[in-house]
Amino acid sequence: MFTIEHQVAPVQPPSMEELRDLGPQPLEALMERWSVSNHDLVEASPEQVTHKQIQRAKAGRRMTLKMMMKVARSLNIAIWKRLPKDQKETYYEYLHKDIFSYSKDYNPEKPDPNEEMIQAHRASK
Repeated sequence: MFTIEHQVAPVQPPSMEELRDLGPQPLEALMERWSVSNHDLVEASPEQVTHKQIQRAKAGRRMTLKMMMKVARSLNIAIWKRLPKDQKETYYEYLHKDIFSYSKDYNPEKPDPNEEMIQAHRASK
């Protein structure tokens, strides 16, 4: 009688790099749809935000909740400043859970509540 030995490859835990880099984030797509640049976010922010922090946020580097909220506020202010008066009142402010796929309660199926404004903004260009 023969016995078959199976060699099982050891399961490697994810590396620190894999835990930190989570791929492109919804923030990047939103910025593109609203035609907002990294520089626009940095300039609009009343808080200390750098170009490097925005770039890391878009690339999917894991950020603290405090930093995610800071980036979300910067995005909202940069967009809000571009809107006409009549749209400013109905603008839905994005939360960190809307722009970071690794944040708690992120829902990729959630429709963008500002879709009509985005279309109007793109049509006006």
